[in-house]
Amino acid sequence: MRLPALKAPFRPTLLRRIAWLSWSKWLALPLFSLLQYAASPWRSMFFLALVLNGVLCVFLFLALRAWELSLRRQFVREAPLPRFLGAKLMAQYPQLSVRDTELVLHGLRQFFMAHLRSNRQFVAMPSKVVDAAWHEFILHTRGYEQWCHAAFGSLLHHSPAEVLGRDPKRNSGLRRAWFWACKEESIDPGAPTRLPLLFALDKKFAIAGGFTYVPNCRDINNKAGSDAYCGTSFGDGGGGGCGGGGDGSPDGSFSFSSDSGGSDGGSSCGGGCGGD
Repeated sequence: MRLPALKAPFRPTLLRRIAWLSWSKWLALPLFSLLQYAASPWRSMFFLALVLNGVLCVFLFLALRAWELSLRRQFVREAPLPRFLGAKLMAQYPQLSVRDTELVLHGLRQFFMAHLRSNRQFVAMPSKVVDAAWHEFILHTRGYEQWCHAAFGSLLHHSPAEVLGRDPKRNSGLRRAWFWACKEESIDPGAPTRLPLLFALDKKFAIAGGFTYVPNCRDINNKAGSDAYCGTSFGDGGGGGCGGGGDGSPDGSFSFSSDSGGSDGGSSCGGGCGGD
């Protein structure tokens, strides 16, 4: 199955640029050899030419790579998702309206963005309803593969929705999802005052078996018997309790280096869309 046709100016100016940049950045390596060959007559300045050519090639590679990642982020935010996903969601969850499914698909984009901005490391899925949308997308293999290739350069394999537990690897994946989902909405991951959309949807739509989150552990402590998970517990190195010590990165430092710390012009939806 093919993806829905993109808008006329969208397809050539974005998909083609992504495809071109994905391989053209590697031209910096042979360019270095060509520049060295061109500089060979000036043997007295060979070392200086070597350094300058090396710096130029590294700069060119990094500039093209940054441009490529910027276009991939634009694709994740703007490229249309298959229209049938909304209908599939409403069939599985009858309480959802058309507007509700749009929010769920926005949450799916937020999850995809977390994967991309974490340098395509493992990111765990924190929402049952968004996981359902992701699974329906994957069932249409050809379209999903094409979308992933444009967004990430490779296939993003499915992993079930989950909450914090005892497996450090899985917890790291959830912390990456939390960190980048917060960054997309300009939320402080270590001291959130609201939830990012991806972590708010299950509670908002009363999803059976879904995961409930609140921004801060104090909100849980004030509710005896609550089964909710809190955003500040992503800083705890342990399991699903409310630790609040640390600041939420896989190593407790929130020191992700694969992208900038700002929202990068991301979601205009904000936490109010998910809403508690």
